[in-house]
Amino acid sequence: MEVSRRRFLSIGPVGVLGGSALGFDLTESINVKQRLRIEGATLAHSLCPYCAVGCSIIAYTRKAANGRTELLQIEGDPDSPVNEGTLCPKGATSLQLAVSRRRVPQPLYRAPGAAGWTKVSWEFMLDRLARNIKASRDATFVTQDAEGNVVNRCEGIAFAGGAAFSSEEGYLATKLMRGLGLVHLEQQARV
Repeated sequence: MEVSRRRFLSIGPVGVLGGSALGFDLTESINVKQRLRIEGATLAHSLCPYCAVGCSIIAYTRKAANGRTELLQIEGDPDSPVNEGTLCPKGATSLQLAVSRRRVPQPLYRAPGAAGWTKVSWEFMLDRLARNIKASRDATFVTQDAEGNVVNRCEGIAFAGGAAFSSEEGYLATKLMRGLGLVHLEQQARV
């Protein structure tokens, strides 16, 4: 059978490589590849947790043997008009936010002068945090500036919001920090 240039191009690379003319057939390996990792997974649409652009992502999950939901893969949503299936480097690694082996699952506390960290309860850590914020705010709260103007601000605490903040979390954090009188605020999703 004579193969013209037009016929060769219409077959496409998969057809050419999958054909027996080259001596091997990739059909089976292509089918196996499609069944790997996300076979039988539940598809969920979500938004990237980093900046305020709002890139759509697709998360593939599956129920594990112990009944917990296991996150398998995250990729850009090709149907999104915002990112058209692409993700920036931070968004592409967002899977690590949930499944990293290095993620600390509970609070750790190092007492003054201690050599190491100890596991503590959330109740202990939140109480300690609240007490430290209150003490610092009380010690550094300014009611009037040098010219006698009422300012009511806390100059002893600064707040830096993480890059994983969504716009809504950034808004809430800003409201909370402004309510405490903070003037030194910074975060990626500025409000």
